[in-house]
Amino acid sequence: MAKYMLLIFGDAAAWETLTPAERQALEAAHADFRAAAGPRLRGGEELESPSVATTLRARVDGELLLTDGPFLETKEGLGGFYLLEAGDLDEVVKLAGMLPEVRAGHSGVEIRPVVDHG
Repeated sequence: MAKYMLLIFGDAAAWETLTPAERQALEAAHADFRAAAGPRLRGGEELESPSVATTLRARVDGELLLTDGPFLETKEGLGGFYLLEAGDLDEVVKLAGMLPEVRAGHSGVEIRPVVDHG
């Protein structure tokens, strides 16, 4: 079984303007996804807004530089993730297709295989 990371990207401003009913529907869809994934789901969390991110990188001289906000200036930010264990990519795509962010006009889901070092 291989592991896959599902990275949920979207426009934070659009997420913040969801009505209570829209937020409830979003959360219900994620609950359905988690139920369908069952024991294949190895973890996952919603993340705080990209506006509260902190980025750490090294300058050319090796000094560490701490910056408020995300690394890239982009409209879409990482909003959450799931870690799945599955037999193949087709299985993951089928499950990921249940996530509401796949169909929202301001978001999407990136699927990345996890490297096994071991």
